[in-house]
Amino acid sequence: MSKLKEKILNKTAVLGVCGLGYVGLPLAVEKAKAGYKVVGFDVQKEKVDLVNNGKNYIGDVVDRDLEKVVKEGKLRATNRFEDVANCDCICICVPTPLDIHQEPDISYVKSSTEEIAKHLHKDMLIVLESTTYPGTTDELIKPILENISGLKCGVDFYLAFSPERVDPGNLIYKTKNTPKVVGGCTTECTDIAATMYECILEAPIHRVSSPAIAEMEKILENTYRNINIGLVNELSRLCHKMGISIWEVINAAKSKPYGFQAFYPGPGLGGHCIPLDPYYLTWKAREFGFHTTLIENSMVINDSQPAYVVERAMHILNKYKKAINGANVLILGVAYKQDIDDYRESPAIKVIKELLKVGANVSYYDPYVSSFKNDKLSMISERELTKELLSSNDIVIITTAHTNIDYKFVCDNARIVFDTKNVTEGINIKNRLYIL
Repeated sequence: MSKLKEKILNKTAVLGVCGLGYVGLPLAVEKAKAGYKVVGFDVQKEKVDLVNNGKNYIGDVVDRDLEKVVKEGKLRATNRFEDVANCDCICICVPTPLDIHQEPDISYVKSSTEEIAKHLHKDMLIVLESTTYPGTTDELIKPILENISGLKCGVDFYLAFSPERVDPGNLIYKTKNTPKVVGGCTTECTDIAATMYECILEAPIHRVSSPAIAEMEKILENTYRNINIGLVNELSRLCHKMGISIWEVINAAKSKPYGFQAFYPGPGLGGHCIPLDPYYLTWKAREFGFHTTLIENSMVINDSQPAYVVERAMHILNKYKKAINGANVLILGVAYKQDIDDYRESPAIKVIKELLKVGANVSYYDPYVSSFKNDKLSMISERELTKELLSSNDIVIITTAHTNIDYKFVCDNARIVFDTKNVTEGINIKNRLYIL
């Protein structure tokens, strides 16, 4: 048994997490709760200070859990990468956004790896969790670590990829109980990484033969969802033209106990994974002269959905002899999914931008997002959802299905309601309620 595996099993290993965001902080807390000494690394001093003061800023982390592990000395945060030298394992959980050309921006992964490499030592485990294109671990991470440190992967240190599976706001599956996929550069790398997760999580650990398999697996998960959401978004447009309710169609289809999984239309795709991950794959595929036609078509449909929502809103207002230019529009919900404060890649913000392009006066209300900044656009939420606010707008567009909003109250007091999430199902207000 290797020295590192023995330290992991007897919980004397010091575990590090690089990046204390939606993925990294929950993972760091779970590591500390499992009895390990944990060091969290982040370049943002504000996050470092909050963690060290036991102050939580991530919805999926229980406040008292963070406070407890910090108070007990199990978790501390720092922006000093020199402290990597004191760690036995480091999980890289930094953002992997797209650049302005819709191509993977792996600069955060690269810079983090370079900093870690400066302090890499023998018998150390590095695990990349950030979503990326297949080949990143072997083609980017491994050479950086080896070239800067002078150590050899699989001989002097261990390297693996284990994709994050964070679903903000999920009431059932959290970091601790979501199954984990692990693929190492060697069999021993896989074993060491899997052992670490087995000592931390309650969920099964699925071992695969290489980092590339694990990287592609993550892309498959979210591309699968992207394509199926693209399918129902396209069908919803057809159903609208045919005068058929796509929502009733889906409810009927899901009565079949096998061979069908329900996906639902909406104003577009949001979050840190589904709208972005297929772009990693299509970018990498071009290296092999391969065009991911089906995937790219679904992306085109989903990316155009916010503009379609605005087009529908224009036609609805036209029925009332009201132009979209100069119309007062209230958006209900800018978070990318219900009951969370996360607005990354939110389709609601894209809808707002499309409305502003055509001259609408736009305001929004979201009980979870008091303000947001996206590119050059900054907005502040209305304080309260009142009768006066609803009635003063020409149309209310529901873009997020928050469960703490009284949609009957909305429908009773708004002039026109355009529901893109089907949260008004069963509410009967003729001629003023329109469903996507």
